[in-house]
Amino acid sequence: MGSYVYPKYDYTPPPELTVGACAAPTYPVVIVGAGLVGLTLALDLALKGVPVTVLDEDDTVSIGSRSICQAQRTLEVWHRLGVADRMVAKGVTWDTGELYVGEQQVYRFNMQPEPGQRFPAFINLQQYYCEQFLIERCREVPGVDLRFRNKVADVRPANDHVAVDVDTPDGRYMLRAQWLVACDGVRSAVRGLLKLPYEGEVFDDQFLIADIHMKTALPNIRKYWFYPPFHPDNSVLLHRQADDVLRIDFQLGREADADKERKIENIDRRLRMMFGPEARWEHEWTSIYKFTCRMLSRFVHGRVIFAGDAAHVVSPFGARGGNSGVQDADNLGWKLALVVKGDAPAALLESYNHERVQAARENIRQSTRSTDFITPKFTASHVLRDAVLDLARAFPFARAMVNSGRLTRPTRCADSPLHATNDDGDWSQAPVPGDVLPDAPLANGSSTWTTERVAGRFAVVTFTDAPQTLPADAAARLAGPIDVERLAIVSDPGASPAGWTALHDTQGLLARRCDARPGTTYLVRPDQVIAGRWRALDLAALADGVRRATGC
Repeated sequence: MGSYVYPKYDYTPPPELTVGACAAPTYPVVIVGAGLVGLTLALDLALKGVPVTVLDEDDTVSIGSRSICQAQRTLEVWHRLGVADRMVAKGVTWDTGELYVGEQQVYRFNMQPEPGQRFPAFINLQQYYCEQFLIERCREVPGVDLRFRNKVADVRPANDHVAVDVDTPDGRYMLRAQWLVACDGVRSAVRGLLKLPYEGEVFDDQFLIADIHMKTALPNIRKYWFYPPFHPDNSVLLHRQADDVLRIDFQLGREADADKERKIENIDRRLRMMFGPEARWEHEWTSIYKFTCRMLSRFVHGRVIFAGDAAHVVSPFGARGGNSGVQDADNLGWKLALVVKGDAPAALLESYNHERVQAARENIRQSTRSTDFITPKFTASHVLRDAVLDLARAFPFARAMVNSGRLTRPTRCADSPLHATNDDGDWSQAPVPGDVLPDAPLANGSSTWTTERVAGRFAVVTFTDAPQTLPADAAARLAGPIDVERLAIVSDPGASPAGWTALHDTQGLLARRCDARPGTTYLVRPDQVIAGRWRALDLAALADGVRRATGC
């Protein structure tokens, strides 16, 4: 690839090769895989004071751009870990998409119709950049031990630890982990060693990805074509990436000759038909792929936990792969940290299994629906798809039926066992337990955002027009092993209630997005998921909600 120079990370002989397994410690958490998910989890745990060891069989980042659409929720997670601003600065920001049938633009959509968000709906940034920035951030944070060219050879779970055999250039060693987290991708070695079934559906349609470095002006929007004149039998997707790289995704069909289609002269022929005779480009990365939707039936197997593609994989339509994996890490990190520190029982990790299995099923359902629309399997479904496209040209109601990939949104943690059940009053316009607390601009002497103030630990968020009446002893009445941030959302920028951090809702957006009135209170988990809501501040109910949310 011409526009990116792959880093090479040094291999360092692990201490176990010198001191032996008997003298080596049992590590609190060992993560297998230094990809988007494993590195996100490693940073999260280290910033919470939990040392983590990361094993990766390679010595560089992912080859090829692979995952490119990084969603707003992912950026919010990475911001808490100290790396999102760098991602946004390097990436291509986009909120807008266009859909075409033939040469006609059928509709244009905006993924972020409301202002007042800390991050854009999406950036396009190649996975190798994301991993590079995460690795560099890991090296800044104490407590992350990155071990490159350390390949897992065997996994032996026990009641109180997991033994892992690891191959290195200097030989094999064994380490012990209290908890082992497999973030080692769709071909997970850990999953294979444990012989866990990875069930799902394989799709036969073939697609050609061509990442090219363009020498001419590039669009800054997502474009999707059904039956374009330059590829009249199928569909095409176009995204701009960093470094003036374009991702073009050609649907080829089931019968295409993959060996023939991947030849550069045939790829260039397609691109020339698309961009015209004057366009100039260099090839960056090419792949022909089929895709699957698969998942484990459980993500927690004793002391071995699975996340990201090691746990579930979806088709690329909708950018649900890497983004859902980062949400796995966000969900797991705070729970595993509490368990390792002894502040919550190990049973809390079962809620990770409950919530993220549910999320994976939803992502697979949405991804499969997109796939069925883009690549209809039967004559009747093909006729129906084309009828919908014809209707969408003239009738706006039909446009909602066009599914070229429902773009990822945070998955609601519905019916979580961690959430308070009290739901008093009228909440028709409010986010529910399981939703992520909405973002909005705030101030407390300087500008800030909800995503910056409610992240990484439990928080009580109460809306008040009389801050002087808030109980100053709230900290004592919420006392326990869990630190709970106390935030008062006020309309008076000069308010300063004792025992609370006052945040001025500068534009009233947070109150509107939370359907708040005086007294409205939310309990928010460290992953910014709402764990409970009340129409009146009730410290006893909040304390009970914290206990429930930590499995205590």
